[in-house]
Amino acid sequence: MPPPRNAWSAFALGWLLLGSLGVAAAWVLLAMALNAQCSWMALVAAVDAALIVRLLRLRPGAARALAGLLSTALAVAAANWALVAAWLGGHMGLLPWESMLKLGNGLAWLLVRLSNGPTDLAWIAAGLVVAAIASR
Repeated sequence: MPPPRNAWSAFALGWLLLGSLGVAAAWVLLAMALNAQCSWMALVAAVDAALIVRLLRLRPGAARALAGLLSTALAVAAANWALVAAWLGGHMGLLPWESMLKLGNGLAWLLVRLSNGPTDLAWIAAGLVVAAIASR
């Protein structure tokens, strides 16, 4: 069996980035199909991140928990950014990826805060906690 990898190797970071963006894409597709925020997908992102860090055989501990937490946070941020961009771009006649490139930080942050209620924030927080615990 090969020795465990360093938590911050380029290979591991690449797989975590790919996993985060893949879950975010699935989250956006599901949310657009259901016309809902689908914040419970943060738990799916957490489980995905935990599986990736375990499959990469990263050393157990704080670094692996941090890697899973950051991967989940990236998935949450990317999904919320894409959802806001798709919603706003749809009203302006833009495709989602065109709107994502034109959306500024201030407007995106405002629309994310307005679109996520207390229940959505609870799902996101639960996803981050599950990611930290399951990844260690």
